[in-house]
Amino acid sequence: MANARTASITQKQVAAFLKPRPRDSNKGMFGTVTVIGGANGMVGAALLAGRAALKMGAGCVHVGMLADNAPVVDLLQPELMLHGAADAMRGFQHPNPSPVGEEANAKNNFNSHVLVVGCGLGKSPAAQKLLYDALLIDVALVLDADALNLIAQRPDLRGMLHTRKAAAVFTPHPGEAARLLDCKTEDIQADRTGAALALAGKLHGSVVLKGAGSLCATRDGKLHINRTGNPGMSSAGMGDVLSGMIAAFVAQGLDTDEALLLAVYLHGAAGDELAKQHATLGMSATEVTEWARWLLNRISPK
Repeated sequence: MANARTASITQKQVAAFLKPRPRDSNKGMFGTVTVIGGANGMVGAALLAGRAALKMGAGCVHVGMLADNAPVVDLLQPELMLHGAADAMRGFQHPNPSPVGEEANAKNNFNSHVLVVGCGLGKSPAAQKLLYDALLIDVALVLDADALNLIAQRPDLRGMLHTRKAAAVFTPHPGEAARLLDCKTEDIQADRTGAALALAGKLHGSVVLKGAGSLCATRDGKLHINRTGNPGMSSAGMGDVLSGMIAAFVAQGLDTDEALLLAVYLHGAAGDELAKQHATLGMSATEVTEWARWLLNRISPK
């Protein structure tokens, strides 16, 4: 339960984070997001995160997938650039020049501003290697789903979080939070405020503890509760969309705390708009992305 130190996130608050785009804008001004995930049977998770990042205004979005049969193009969102996960990570890490010359190296260098890891990642040895490599990169991270489960399993990965300089955002639901704090889900739900603060300290970053009244613990030790959202959002892919939204706002220049608060508020508010359309039952993550874009354009300065 929220306490006196917990402030509600408001539309006025998050709208103030947004700046008008100059008339002579180009995609290079609005950042690049890379999503790593999409193992066998979970390709959709990575695509949902990538689509959300694109529709929240990121200039470019790359999606690196682990699946053996991963698509080479997203037919519903062909603007996304799809790769194998290993290739996407090589492009992210600014490799040393190769004998084929600078032009080829430039082509393989994504210059990403934020990396999302975990959406459909799985827990295979290949997935663990990708997460390990991601933690070594000096760039903002958004960690979700199986990235959190792997961190819970491996103390060495948790230790790496405290040596990183770049900011990180963690997006656990109560079950993942329980694994990270080595307790029961019921314990998390009994003291959500304490759990959110404990997670922020243990993980050395910003945290959103998802659920009814999502709690955001920011890097400065403050707590914020989100009042938007409804039970219709209890469906597959919602967390993937939220991760992509956070990453998009980081790529566009917001700090990770601002990006977290804005994305969490908009995500829930989009679900509320769908509920007004009598679409609570059967609400999909794809629909939430579309309504979040509509809301973002409503509150953005012209």
